[in-house]
Amino acid sequence: MSDVRFLITSDTAGARLDAFMGAQDACPSRSACAKLIESGAVCVNGETVYSKKLVLADGDRVEAELPEPREAGPVVGQAIPLDIRYEDDYLIVLSKQRGLVCHPAHGHDDGTLANALVYHCGIDHLGTLQGDDRPGIVHRLDRDTSGLMLAAKDDETQRALQDLIRLRTLDRRYIALCHGYIAMDSGTINTGIARSTRDRVKMAVSDDPFARQAITTFQVLERFEAARGDDGYTLVECHLYTGRTHQIRVHMRHINHALVGDPLYGVGSERSNLGLTRQFLHSWRVSFDHPVTGETIECRDTLPWDLAAAYEEICDRSMGRTEVGERIIPQLMYE
Repeated sequence: MSDVRFLITSDTAGARLDAFMGAQDACPSRSACAKLIESGAVCVNGETVYSKKLVLADGDRVEAELPEPREAGPVVGQAIPLDIRYEDDYLIVLSKQRGLVCHPAHGHDDGTLANALVYHCGIDHLGTLQGDDRPGIVHRLDRDTSGLMLAAKDDETQRALQDLIRLRTLDRRYIALCHGYIAMDSGTINTGIARSTRDRVKMAVSDDPFARQAITTFQVLERFEAARGDDGYTLVECHLYTGRTHQIRVHMRHINHALVGDPLYGVGSERSNLGLTRQFLHSWRVSFDHPVTGETIECRDTLPWDLAAAYEEICDRSMGRTEVGERIIPQLMYE
């Protein structure tokens, strides 16, 4: 992704958001900008907006995340295995495996979750609000983050699910193993997040006026004693109230408890990272009210083998589980 930023002046005040963006050389067409807005990729004054009809005022700050340019072409179906946990005529809840990119992008033209969804559902039975190159995609997980995520089979369901995320009523819970000892049993991290000015691949906590608000809460599940070559570990459950790029990874590094194995924001040696070559981060639980049927949907997912093996490696150093940990950890392990 690449970021663009604009400051509205008296000359452009009064324009609709999609019209203003479509007129900028750095942005795609007006219709493409409208889809970006509806997908939640555009912020005005630090707040995500979803209305392409928003009228801009003098002094407004507009920021957008633009996908890297790629050759145009339909997403073709590919027989990539899908671990589906719930499916009906409107949506899918699936467990994404590590290493799977969510949609085609620069350097990943195929072999993505979007290709798998097209194969499974057919291109005409997936929502396209996120763009024709992201059929079905409601929200994203990083390539090497595993676990539960949602896909939509039509535009109305896709829009409704995105509204649940925007209204913070789609409950998403993640399991993370962090370096070091977190003393408090729970906490809230509320900062701005923007692309790093030092490394454009990374995101960073920022007080820049264009930074997007990001809120993560966490609960400690279990702590592990330090040993030679490491500072101990803390297993936490994180709850996302917003969905910024790399949010949990950036926030935990910000409080000096980087995720074990994180190749981008991590610390320590191969040994202290327990042999992991990807971040210990797993989307283990999603819960929401079905936007069509009203039924409460809740899915849970055990840890994949590599994260479970890293956890088991330090089990004998446990300092005890919290009350929340006693309830959650057994649900994470294969029986």
